[in-house]
Amino acid sequence: MSADNQQERPCGIPSYYVTGFVDGEGCFSITIQKSRNVRLGIQIIPEFHVSQHQSRVEVLEAIKEKFGCGYIKPNDSNNPRDLTSVYVVRDLDNLHNKIVPFFKKYPLISSKRKDFDKFVEIVNRMKNREHLKKNELIAILKIAFSMNASGKYRKQKIEDVISVLESSETVRQTLRKE
Repeated sequence: MSADNQQERPCGIPSYYVTGFVDGEGCFSITIQKSRNVRLGIQIIPEFHVSQHQSRVEVLEAIKEKFGCGYIKPNDSNNPRDLTSVYVVRDLDNLHNKIVPFFKKYPLISSKRKDFDKFVEIVNRMKNREHLKKNELIAILKIAFSMNASGKYRKQKIEDVISVLESSETVRQTLRKE
């Protein structure tokens, strides 16, 4: 290699910079919500996001360009005091095909790595459509509730979510008998 070639760098933000930035400002999380639009009544939404003060949104734009997916939005548009923006990826295919492989190749080094590993397991299970079966969904819920400080900031308890599954199953069985 010539000296000129050694000085050349690939375009865009360096991969290890992205990993370090995500280690500090990113999160791999699973949103759980009731929904009448899904068969079991519980919707699971895996999400990767990175936040930053809106005055430095160019970092989020560079990360979005690096991954080629997702969107940037105000973190909390209802709170005028929240001056952060957030880069978000929720699409299961993009999570599975872009986000997960990237962080496997350029791994996190903080304790956030454990949450990433659980996130990967959930994304893989969802790609295999396991979340559509009650027992598998319960297993996924248990993994999700063990993430991010064991879900201590969640507004609901796992028992309450599982009870929704039980009650919606009872309703379906009753409807079948009629």
